[in-house]
Amino acid sequence: MLDKGIRMRMKLKNTEIQEYVSAPASEFPKYTTQLMNVTNQNSQATRPRHVGQLSELIQEFSGQTFEEWVTWYQERYPNAIDEATDRIISMIENFNEAVDKIDRTLVKSWVEDLILVKTFTGLRFQEAILKKLAEIKGSDYRLAEPHEESQGIDGFVGEEAYSIKPSTYDAIPTVAESIEVKMIFYEKKADGVVFEIPEK
Repeated sequence: MLDKGIRMRMKLKNTEIQEYVSAPASEFPKYTTQLMNVTNQNSQATRPRHVGQLSELIQEFSGQTFEEWVTWYQERYPNAIDEATDRIISMIENFNEAVDKIDRTLVKSWVEDLILVKTFTGLRFQEAILKKLAEIKGSDYRLAEPHEESQGIDGFVGEEAYSIKPSTYDAIPTVAESIEVKMIFYEKKADGVVFEIPEK
């Protein structure tokens, strides 16, 4: 029988874990690790194809000490750290060129794009879906009027009524289900929207 009595919740910080397993503590100047993380993500320098699947390698490692781990890893991937460093340095040079181009005007344009453009397009993609479907069908489209919206209709392509819902939508019997409304399911992606249209 497992004892499910009073339990104490504890947390170990990374610095404590490092200390307990006798791994060397590293210190970096402020903001540098954030920049190197972003650069690493862009360069993909420490992806498994370059440095090995580290979560699996540490399980294979049968030694005990940090020094043994260093030796064991470097025997298997002798050039990985230097090659990852080169990839990150190369990306940092690209970033430096980009940073030189960033001034107040560019930052303002980026903020406007985020707040004004992306918000507007993000909220208006239902209309874009209807317009695309109308192009495919060689028909016209229109958005639903308030009394039609209350019936679960988002718009029309030709005479067909459509309801546009996220792919995670769970159909609940409502007024919309009691009338002839075709469903379009969409999934919002970082770079746009993917949607499925009924074939008939």
